[in-house]
Amino acid sequence: MSKPGSAKGRPHTGTRRFISGVVEGFYGRPWTMEQRTELFKREQKWGLNTYLYAPKDDYKHRMYWRDLYSAEEAEQLIALISAAKQHDVEFVYAISPGLDITFSNPKEVAALKRKLGQVRQFGCRSFSLLFDDIETEMCAADKQAFSSFAHAQVAITNAVYQHLGDPETFLFCPTDYCAAFCTPNVSQSLYLHTVGEKLLPGIDILWTGPKVVSHKISVESIEEVSSVLRRAPVIWDNIHANDYDPQRLFLGPFKDRPTELISKLGGVLTNPNCEFHPNFVAIHTLATWCKATTDGGQRDVEMDDEEQDPCYSPQKALTLALTDWLQEFMSTDQPGARFKKESSEEEPMQTDMGESSYVPGAGENPLYTAEPLTLDDLKLLSDLFYLPYEYGPTARTMLQELDWLKNHSWAATAETDKTAEWRSRAQQFDDMCKAVVQMFNRLSNAPNRRILYDLYNYICDIKSGVGLARAYVKTLGGQAQPSAQLLNDDPEPWGFRGGLSGELQRMLPCHGNRDLFRHPPMTAVYSIRLYCPEDKLEVQRIFKEMQSAGEGKVPLMMQPPLICDGLSAGEISPSPQCALVLEDEIGMCGYALALIDAKPAAAKIQRALGDSVFKDFPSLVTIQVLPRVTDPSPAKRMIGRLLSSIRSSGSRGMFCELRQSDRRMLDFYTKLGFFKPIQPAGLPPDIIAMGTSL
Repeated sequence: MSKPGSAKGRPHTGTRRFISGVVEGFYGRPWTMEQRTELFKREQKWGLNTYLYAPKDDYKHRMYWRDLYSAEEAEQLIALISAAKQHDVEFVYAISPGLDITFSNPKEVAALKRKLGQVRQFGCRSFSLLFDDIETEMCAADKQAFSSFAHAQVAITNAVYQHLGDPETFLFCPTDYCAAFCTPNVSQSLYLHTVGEKLLPGIDILWTGPKVVSHKISVESIEEVSSVLRRAPVIWDNIHANDYDPQRLFLGPFKDRPTELISKLGGVLTNPNCEFHPNFVAIHTLATWCKATTDGGQRDVEMDDEEQDPCYSPQKALTLALTDWLQEFMSTDQPGARFKKESSEEEPMQTDMGESSYVPGAGENPLYTAEPLTLDDLKLLSDLFYLPYEYGPTARTMLQELDWLKNHSWAATAETDKTAEWRSRAQQFDDMCKAVVQMFNRLSNAPNRRILYDLYNYICDIKSGVGLARAYVKTLGGQAQPSAQLLNDDPEPWGFRGGLSGELQRMLPCHGNRDLFRHPPMTAVYSIRLYCPEDKLEVQRIFKEMQSAGEGKVPLMMQPPLICDGLSAGEISPSPQCALVLEDEIGMCGYALALIDAKPAAAKIQRALGDSVFKDFPSLVTIQVLPRVTDPSPAKRMIGRLLSSIRSSGSRGMFCELRQSDRRMLDFYTKLGFFKPIQPAGLPPDIIAMGTSL
């Protein structure tokens, strides 16, 4: 990659160089001066040549763009511009006046020229005018002076460009900076056509691709916009930006941009994660991509089914980046310090581990020792926090396995031909969860604490989520009691995620329909309501469906009757306020019915259970839920409400009857935790009774 000022490099207008590097253009806390200096060192080392200064939360960049920098602020900017030059990085100062500028007011134009003139005195020679993320309606004065919003922007941009002496690098960000914003489309956009025709040819135009955060950028799409703009655009790439979602971080490689684009672009600047240190991967892999050539210079890449670019492999680039990043993790924060001693002097914060060190005795807990971080740990970290439109391979596998284990939970304890497979896959899932916890522990003990602090919120969150999933699978397999965090109606705050934003989203009908893991496609919403006479047919339908489900079942007419069969079949009416139905977005998916006094129903089928049973458990309950309800919590809430109604009637206890062959419902009642087997006299041999005191 050629250095700034060189006439060599990939041409896009004349012989000007290919712009490559980083834009600090996100919303949120700007990077520190120390971090920016570190960025310049990395750019120089990896062959990148540009830094665009555009932090949205620098007040004097955007909101108070008219205000000149104070002496103290000027000193910092002068130092920053100087540091960039020392590392052969072109410093591009960007300003965003579009929130409130009046384009037709000469005083406003003068204020803009004065501000950029001040920055030029600091040693800056490259500039950018940004008109992104602003309202498109012009004020009355501008409507009188300009025929369109585009004409207004072009007029002021050209004037500033010429005032600054036609700098070699001058970037313009249009308001319609991606295809999705163009009306009606790119090729017919009057706004873009005006910009392309009227903007002076020495000014480069920033473009994010098909969308604000573009999944893929094709050669065809760039050729189309280049034709309209009459120049090759410079890509402002948001593929690693995370300022729009505080719970996501992107550690995957630069990808889905074919290297054929290099000869058709003015350059590429990545606008990455808000957190500085995790951007190692984004910037490193962009640098690898920029070095790729279309003349066969890097054809030793490892190809896979998804990658067809002969010059660049995202996975190989990722491995190279993570290998280098691992070295940074293992370095300490103190300048010049090393993980191991290199001289006779003691390292900072290290103590003598000689004779006074504690040694545990036989049978005592061993000392906790932090295992060193590995490349596999960082590959797992990247897989879990990959890219906006996809998870890494391990994350996808974990989601697929959890989905399979949930949908086949009936095989966990039923001793069917799938039981062995279920247990094997459950163990594999548990091993993957263990690896996440191990990664967390190793990251938490890595010497470089600055990187850890940028990652800590994210890895704590994923560790918690994985822990809940792991406990849930163990519950399905009968290896543990149901987790309080999974089934408790009043969980600890760390057992649910998302705050108000999550609450609002879950109330909307579209919630989950854009999940990256598309099966199941969306989160189910359940409601519980009182049973009414019109529900009788639906209850009968569910009852019959569940009785006939499964292969090799003995027909109902050949099995001994249950007292509750009459309730489900509609032959006996449930007691008042003791019948509930469960509904999802499709319709009724379950029910819970009860009789306060079960004696008459038992007598009807000549079931003699003995007075002692009805004394302790006078009430009867039956519950049925369709298999599509994979979440146990709605059914638990339904039976909890039913128990409350029965208790308020004065009943001392309730019982249910189940056939031994109905392993699914036996498992359900067992996992509820409060139903225990009872053995009343007169019970047929293949029927099980379970009761609970109220």
